[in-house]
Amino acid sequence: MNGRLFIAIISTIAEEAAILVVGIWLLPKAGIKIPILLVLGIMFAWLWWSVFTYRKGTKALINKPVKGLVSMKGMKGVVVKTLQPDGLIKIQGELWKGRSSTGRIIAGRGVIVVGQEGLRLLVRPDSDHLTASLPIHDGHDEEGDTDETQYQT
Repeated sequence: MNGRLFIAIISTIAEEAAILVVGIWLLPKAGIKIPILLVLGIMFAWLWWSVFTYRKGTKALINKPVKGLVSMKGMKGVVVKTLQPDGLIKIQGELWKGRSSTGRIIAGRGVIVVGQEGLRLLVRPDSDHLTASLPIHDGHDEEGDTDETQYQT
């Protein structure tokens, strides 16, 4: 048994004992009577919560953290602001500065990350993903002027 599990078991036992003492001894001394079944229900719910959070925490600790932009290589995204060759792309709900490795890529087109240049992602078109269901902004307003203020990064 590892140390983390041992501490979790001991702390849960202590918490359960505290619930029992408060529910059966302290509250009645203060004139507040709680049915024993309610105290047992609270103890069961607390035990369930402790097991749930321990398991989720263990899973989170086991997963390897993503480190840096290099790990984004191969991820797919969508062009939000036309890449000519620089623009904006959206990957997993986050906006990134992007640069096309193949020339101009219009807004709405799917892309794949092939590398990085500093904090800018280098992308190429994704032939499997031609359009997106995202609101598209190609960086120009109705008059055709470039709107740089909308995408501050």
